Amino acid sequence: MGDFSSGRPHIICALLLTCAALLPPSTPDPDDERCLTHLSESLQDPLKKLQNWTKTTFASPCDGFNSFLTGAICNNGRIYKLALPNLSLKGTISPNISSCTNLQGLDLSSNSISGTIPPDLQYLVNLAVLNLSSNRLTGPIPQQLSLCAYLNVIDLHDNQLSGLIPQQLGSLSRLSVFDVSNNKLSGPIPSTLGNRSGNLPRLNASSFEGNKDLYGYPLPPMKSKGLSVLSIVGIGLGSGLLSLVLSFTAVCVWLKISEHKMTAEEGKERQLMPDY
Repeated sequence: MGDFSSGRPHIICALLLTCAALLPPSTPDPDDERCLTHLSESLQDPLKKLQNWTKTTFASPCDGFNSFLTGAICNNGRIYKLALPNLSLKGTISPNISSCTNLQGLDLSSNSISGTIPPDLQYLVNLAVLNLSSNRLTGPIPQQLSLCAYLNVIDLHDNQLSGLIPQQLGSLSRLSVFDVSNNKLSGPIPSTLGNRSGNLPRLNASSFEGNKDLYGYPLPPMKSKGLSVLSIVGIGLGSGLLSLVLSFTAVCVWLKISEHKMTAEEGKERQLMPDY
């Protein structure tokens, strides 16, 4: 009896291993396959760094925690991170990347990707890290990113993004890194981002620098462009004084000419009058 009890843990382990071996392999996820297929079609890979990005691999990119795809990290049979930085990739970001619904990290930084940031990223509800920095992205920052409640990092520096910073992004309570420096953004920095309060991480000026028409705290006050109010008033007063002087001079000249004419007329009349 004692021998049976001592061997029971080994028997249980053997049974568990047998059951695990009988379980079917993880089923490929059709959403991940759709996501990868469309993303590979929208991106260009001139240096051929993504040679195993093929339809065959897309059909089964993960096996548990093992990944068969360059730049992909898997978790329980699903892609939860795509990291493709510094690969000289071109093209655009497919809106269908939103099909990778388990994605928690997306890093496409330091490439030459153009086009806009797809608003469809809002459907990546588990997304925590978004790094699209050092590309050639244009257009606005989608306000829909505020729907990704778990976002902890938004790094968009060194692009050509334009327009306003969406104030809705200030509602992201987990946001600790926000960098939009060196773009073409304009308008005021939302106070919910520039002047965060409570336990929210503070953002410094370096997060917003390099946007010529962007202003507000924590950026330093904008330098005065053009003439100051005092200068304009001074020029106005100076112009008025100059006009007054010119007008006065013109009147004086006119009076002087009129006086000469009157004197000449009086002289003529005296010559015509008979002597008595």
